[in-house]
Amino acid sequence: MTTRRDLILGGGAVLLAGASARAEAVLSEDGLYREPWFVESFLEIGDDLDQAAKRGKRFAVMWELRGCPYCRETHLVNLARPDIAAFVREHFDVLQLNVVGSRKVTDFDGSELGEKQLAARYGVRFTPTIQFFPTSAAGLKDKEPAKREVTRITGYLRPDDFLAMFRYVQEQAYETRTFRDFLRSSGG
Repeated sequence: MTTRRDLILGGGAVLLAGASARAEAVLSEDGLYREPWFVESFLEIGDDLDQAAKRGKRFAVMWELRGCPYCRETHLVNLARPDIAAFVREHFDVLQLNVVGSRKVTDFDGSELGEKQLAARYGVRFTPTIQFFPTSAAGLKDKEPAKREVTRITGYLRPDDFLAMFRYVQEQAYETRTFRDFLRSSGG
């Protein structure tokens, strides 16, 4: 089945002549650094999660703010590491939102809110914040927003811990242990 995203992105297959394996983050007009592989979205997060699941990926929302030094560090240090970028890109669809933005986003329950209001709804107060959601949107509309995500990163994590968190989510280790226990058991 062809989705709206497939129509816009040409089925998701984009070839860049002469492009390196690791594309650089770009400072966008809204003052946020953007990875070229971040999700292009109609800002319907239930649909974004379902599309990620169909591709065998997890879905994450990365909240940022113009001028945030830790957001910049996340892009120019953490995501600049080829091993981190490759892992995140292979296993996750990441939607970037602006914590004070005004674009309209449709939440899992059908509510349409501006980015700023959605951030408040989810208790996002610091940047960067990365929310990780379950493997399916089923039942999320009936849960209160605080119970919809499986875990989150609040603030900046050092590169190795950042990668470990994405592994923690991808392996669904949050079902059996804390992130701290995961780090200990993986030698992190």
